[in-house]
Amino acid sequence: MVPVTETQTAPDQQSDISDEPVAASPPGAPRWFRDTAAILVAAALLVTAILVPFYGSPELKLNIFVLAPPLFGDVDPHGNYSTAVAVAIGLLVIAIGPWAARALRWGPLVVVTWVVAMAWTLSLALIDGWTRGISVQLDRPDEYMPTARGVSDIGRMLQTFDSRILDFQPNSWPTHVSGHPAGALLSFVLLDRVGLGTGTRAGVFCIVVGTSAAMAILVAVGRLAGQDTARRIAPFAAVTPAAVWIGVSADGYFLGVVAWGIALLAISATTDAPRVRAIAGVGAGALLAWGIFCNYGLTLMGVVAVATLVVARRWKPLLWAVPAAIVVVGAFALAGFWWLDGYHLVYERYYQGIASKRPYSYWVWANFAASMCAVGPAAVVGLGRTLRWGAIRRREAVVILGLAGLAAMALADLSGLSKAETERIWLPFGAWILTTTALLPPKHARFWLAAQVLTALLINSIVRTHW
Repeated sequence: MVPVTETQTAPDQQSDISDEPVAASPPGAPRWFRDTAAILVAAALLVTAILVPFYGSPELKLNIFVLAPPLFGDVDPHGNYSTAVAVAIGLLVIAIGPWAARALRWGPLVVVTWVVAMAWTLSLALIDGWTRGISVQLDRPDEYMPTARGVSDIGRMLQTFDSRILDFQPNSWPTHVSGHPAGALLSFVLLDRVGLGTGTRAGVFCIVVGTSAAMAILVAVGRLAGQDTARRIAPFAAVTPAAVWIGVSADGYFLGVVAWGIALLAISATTDAPRVRAIAGVGAGALLAWGIFCNYGLTLMGVVAVATLVVARRWKPLLWAVPAAIVVVGAFALAGFWWLDGYHLVYERYYQGIASKRPYSYWVWANFAASMCAVGPAAVVGLGRTLRWGAIRRREAVVILGLAGLAAMALADLSGLSKAETERIWLPFGAWILTTTALLPPKHARFWLAAQVLTALLINSIVRTHW
């Protein structure tokens, strides 16, 4: 596959998106059988993750520390006016989303996808009410904003950050602050400095940035696989079940940061303009480096970054991205925070809390059941389709990106530092699994959109998630 450059971005790149097979697929099971098998396997995993804690040992049920396994939240069916709003948005996207994705000009389509994603995310969050759904999410004692408002000296905060990571000392950071690098807290301190320091404003900020990942995904896929392939993804990016956790969690903000890092890397790798390559490469390196200073686990976005360059078959962006990333790392080091020191202390802090009791034997597989709820059934089927020879031949880019997202999840899982809450924590990886929805037949798009919408509505209306 040839990377898309400035001279190759026309909407009608039929060779890249044709539904006709490029070569005869090897004999095997019918497509409907394979899709059904993917859904049945996913459903079996989810049902098992739900039932095992209730029918297993009392110790297991107690120590998984979730009340709606495998999701972190409480089983509490609820709804309000925003339920009707969310249903209306979902029905609208199901009805006209595939048509709009084909009919709109590329630029407006990217923006419209973001606007719909914001509306969808807000409507889901408001099913819990304005206070619980948005304004208090980042204002709880274990969250960022109360601590951010108390930081009077940013320099001293960075210099002493490591010393306050471990628990059981008078000045220990709260749970979420201690569990992330200094860049996460710094982000919210800066929000407070510019007048966005209330829980409501910070929550809206996370929604705006988090949902912008929908644009970043379209931009990246458009550059790597052609705009027509990206158009297939647009409706699914607009109404992803991941919106349940994007609104509102800091991980939604982290998602937006690294998604744009990958998008800029894709631009840098597919352009023939040296200046654009340099600017995009620097931006990619800076954003991806900023991401690892927001969440230690986002070092695994390196898997997606490498996949991007493999698809583009160009490595020149590294000449700009790597130095930019080094500048970010160096700036934090000069300010007093060394990433590796923080990581080792967080590893110790991780096992000072409930993570020491959460059974790895359960979460090593239940993590995927939880994350599957965020990517939705359409992405599950799309991921299953990546294993087909015809899919690999026709849409190499989304196959590689989707598998890269899954590989990042697997590495995070094997680390032992992901036990529960992966529906939120793995959002930046799941976003790239969503690109495999481009492999779904256009004639079935509305069916799978309905499945995505229903999944999000059921989760948000039955489980009171903590984000």
